[in-house]
Amino acid sequence: MGVDIKEIVNVRRITLEDLSGKILAIDAHNALYQFLSTIRERTGEPLKDSRGNITSHLSGLYYRTMNLLTLGIKPLYIFDGEPPILKSMELTRRKTLKEEAKIKYSIALEKGDIDEAVKFAKRTSYLTDKMIDEAKKLLDLMGVPWIQAPSEGEATAAYLTINGQAYAVVSQDFDTLLFGGKRLCRNITISGKRKLPGKNIYQEIEPEEILLDETLKSLGITREQLIDIGILVGTDFNPEGFKGYGPIKALKAIKQYGRLENIPDIQEELKLIDYNAVREIFLKPKVTENVNVIFKEINEKGILDFLCSKYEFSEERVLNTIKKYKEERVKKESALDRWF
Repeated sequence: MGVDIKEIVNVRRITLEDLSGKILAIDAHNALYQFLSTIRERTGEPLKDSRGNITSHLSGLYYRTMNLLTLGIKPLYIFDGEPPILKSMELTRRKTLKEEAKIKYSIALEKGDIDEAVKFAKRTSYLTDKMIDEAKKLLDLMGVPWIQAPSEGEATAAYLTINGQAYAVVSQDFDTLLFGGKRLCRNITISGKRKLPGKNIYQEIEPEEILLDETLKSLGITREQLIDIGILVGTDFNPEGFKGYGPIKALKAIKQYGRLENIPDIQEELKLIDYNAVREIFLKPKVTENVNVIFKEINEKGILDFLCSKYEFSEERVLNTIKKYKEERVKKESALDRWF
């Protein structure tokens, strides 16, 4: 879910080329769920090999990451660790929604309503431990570094932008800003067009960035107050939020009263949640502090064995992707040599 504060943040359109040469700390679970959700067959089924193994996550991870590398971007994937206890309610809610979506998907298929089936199929995605292990192995073969965070991956990703080891966090969620991430980039691990909910209209997906300091300055608030706005709207750690509060009303209330404890009409609801614990999750998260980021050479044979021999990917397409990457790297190195 993440915190929904898009209405009040400063969003700037960028291009992938703008990120060339930059290290991007990617929320791995967020990206893998995107791949599982969007890379599907016509009827909504995820991609599978002949033995029934789901491969949507591997397809998205390989081709999207190779595209980023070809553009000169340096992806660094951050995997979630143990979730905070306060997240249990949200995780239970998500599980329930997935089970409900499975039932609705089956009903839509029986009726022959493919559009409806695909809509619900996208909501049924499960990221298993096996899929996570497969993703890590593929990243190793690609020479792309990854970090196992102790808790929320987005928190460690945000920390890397604070200490200067990463240029930006890549995630679709805005929690990065509450965790103190200096720069959030969205729509980096997805591309193409997105169908608007309930409409036969498609919207072009373009990369965008949000700067924390710029957003706080334009809103006239502190990061602590942004966290309080998040709590009012609803976070993964208090998913229901406060009745009647969207981001605009929450911003107005925090600017008027300063903090949650001073807002008159929420005092009874406030007693029902441990809001200070939620604040602490964002202000003092568990993160991986000592990180040695090393990018290595691509293991071409290893990738072919893993993707093609094991999971039946097209060898021609896999090799063409590597070839394109190598050609672009040679061009960049040749252009650099001409400067000396």
